[in-house]
Amino acid sequence: MLGFLQGFAYGLFVTCLPWCLVGLVNPRLALPTDNPTRFQVLFRYCLLVPFISTVLWLTSLWGGFGPSLGGWLAGLVAVGVSLPVERGWRRWRARRHQRRLRERLEAEAERRRAERERETREAGVAELDPAHPPADADDLILALWRAKQALLEVRRPNLATQVDRCYTRYCHVMAVLGARFDSGELAFERSQGLVREVCLGVVDSFTSMAAQARGVMGLDEAYVRRRLSQEEGQLAIEERIALKRRLELIEETDKRLRRLAARNESALTLLDDAAVALARVETGRPQASLATDQALEELRRFIGRAERYSRSDRH
Repeated sequence: MLGFLQGFAYGLFVTCLPWCLVGLVNPRLALPTDNPTRFQVLFRYCLLVPFISTVLWLTSLWGGFGPSLGGWLAGLVAVGVSLPVERGWRRWRARRHQRRLRERLEAEAERRRAERERETREAGVAELDPAHPPADADDLILALWRAKQALLEVRRPNLATQVDRCYTRYCHVMAVLGARFDSGELAFERSQGLVREVCLGVVDSFTSMAAQARGVMGLDEAYVRRRLSQEEGQLAIEERIALKRRLELIEETDKRLRRLAARNESALTLLDDAAVALARVETGRPQASLATDQALEELRRFIGRAERYSRSDRH
């Protein structure tokens, strides 16, 4: 074994110069990397491979055996055999890295999609299709649909989900209202008018949010913060002042959007309260001829009389 290592070290050392010359002419022939350079060729065949052969040679000296022919031949072909093997290993590693990266991106996309679904799920949120309005839509639903289109155009999908929630609340309240009252009743018209006024106020908020977001749509917050994070001497005073003003505009707009979104949340909660209150309204006549408590009391009395009848029969 030591003789084989000694012969292998001699053969490997001898091949360093030829492979180095080949690599200097065309680095792709002597290196397994994708974008090889001549500096890498010099490092590999003037330092790395000679160092490995020297370590193998020193390791095999203490045994006292001479170099073997098999080790010599193995050392001569070692570089030529290792290059395609290393290229295949590098390609396998690159494919595995791409696969893991793709899986990580898919998992991140799935997580974001789940978050969006969780945000818009609240009792089964119905989504408005920005390309086509709902069938048989009234003027209020059309206004909500146009508001969602405007918010998506200014790249505010998180605010557009609030439009879907408002649309769902409105449809739910109107369904409960229609189930509890006839369309000709005064209570129905009054409740419908109040609900529509609340939803129209929400539509106005959405319209204002889209207009304000459109004003800062061309400002890149990440770029502004990156520029401001540079050292004082790298930016002119005028440029730093201008960048700070842009950042203030973005922050002020975001603050106004959050305030309007909070106002919309209050309106959505009011619609929920209205739906619950309307669902509790009893407008139909009871189907039972007796009240529930009275029926229970009569049933208890009947059971007591039935037990007395059973005892008298035994006597």
